[in-house]
Amino acid sequence: MKDHHADRRKIDPSRGPRLGDGSPNLNDRMEIGPTPLAFREWEAAGLALPDLNAMRRFRLDRLVAHVVARDYGGVLMFDPLNIRYATDSTNMQLWNAHNPFRAVLVCADGYMVIWDYRQAMFLSSFNPLVREARSGADLFYFDRGDRLPEAAARFAGEVVDLLREHGGGNLALGCDKPMLHGLRALEAAGCTVLPGEELTEKARSVKGPDEIRAMRCAIHACETACAAMEAFARDAIPRGGVTENDVWAVLHAENVRRGGEWIETRLLTSGPRTNPWFQECGPREIAENEILAFDTDLVGPYGMCCDISRTWWIGNHAPPRADMIDAMRHAHEHILHNMELIRPNITVPELTAGAHRLRPEFQALKYGCLMHGVGLCDEWPLVAYPDSAVEGAFDYALEPGMTLCVEALVGEEGGDFSIKLEDQVLVTEDGYENLTRYPFDPRLMG
Repeated sequence: MKDHHADRRKIDPSRGPRLGDGSPNLNDRMEIGPTPLAFREWEAAGLALPDLNAMRRFRLDRLVAHVVARDYGGVLMFDPLNIRYATDSTNMQLWNAHNPFRAVLVCADGYMVIWDYRQAMFLSSFNPLVREARSGADLFYFDRGDRLPEAAARFAGEVVDLLREHGGGNLALGCDKPMLHGLRALEAAGCTVLPGEELTEKARSVKGPDEIRAMRCAIHACETACAAMEAFARDAIPRGGVTENDVWAVLHAENVRRGGEWIETRLLTSGPRTNPWFQECGPREIAENEILAFDTDLVGPYGMCCDISRTWWIGNHAPPRADMIDAMRHAHEHILHNMELIRPNITVPELTAGAHRLRPEFQALKYGCLMHGVGLCDEWPLVAYPDSAVEGAFDYALEPGMTLCVEALVGEEGGDFSIKLEDQVLVTEDGYENLTRYPFDPRLMG
């Protein structure tokens, strides 16, 4: 008799018990990850897959090294992206972002404990680097009510016991985003609670080889999704009745189809809604012969962010105006010039000082930064424009393995359009590599 259950468990029997990234080749596996569609596309593109076990070890080693360098007993993390970095596990990421029920402690000796939703403590079981799974870090009023102080005291007691055993008795504790009752309980239990966000941002800033492979895969998936979105927009908008939300939904769907996870913003607008920038995608019906601009802010496969921006001219019967082409060329020049500055050992203030200067008419609406780090999301460091740079805030040099997004927003105050462009690049040993392959709209380039 045929074993239908065995057939159902296989994703790709030709690959043996494990997929190319090291995850189990089981249809019912615990780990979330790329879909067969994504694997096929990456294989066709000749992309190397990450070794997930090596990536997880690299990340834990980075955290431990930063804990030890600061003479902390450990680092306690509540931010869901820091938890993802440490454990590579997820649990209702967006809900967790505003109801912080998860926490992870990485001790100075590398011992790692996760506190998770008590019905789902199995979600990190695929990763042997997570040594224990507990519950009880849900220190928010909705869940604990008026007994929150007692719950916080119990949790703090567990953290202190772990630091005494695995942190060399050192109760200096880095902590990223504790709830107020948790912070007070940790201090009452004897911990010296120190800022942990600086530690995690710097640990995450330099990517290992497998993180870079994962990012390449995520970017390929994102750009494939962008191509589907562009094809839909160019086909459907001239026929009428297509909203910004209709176009944006294609990017979401194509991301999820490949194992992507979510999109952090709603930055797709059209026509006059592109100016000022940062209006959110909505029900506006897009007309033919209009600007369409977007910023992906996309968390793709492996949890890696692909943060790129493009601006398209949607129209079959009229060319873009001359002022639109001029603004597009100026934005393109802006990001190319600034990208050419990127190299190891250049400092953030030097990037600011050497940056391309937008023309006066584009100064008022320029973007919030020249560049920013990127990994699991937008990350440290931020490279500011000269008129918003704060002395001493980012006095650091770039290192090989950092990944940055280079931004441009070009539009006039009171105008009826903006141009938004952004590429994602890798700092190499001798310069940079542009990881972005998506073309610029040739009609707007003139």
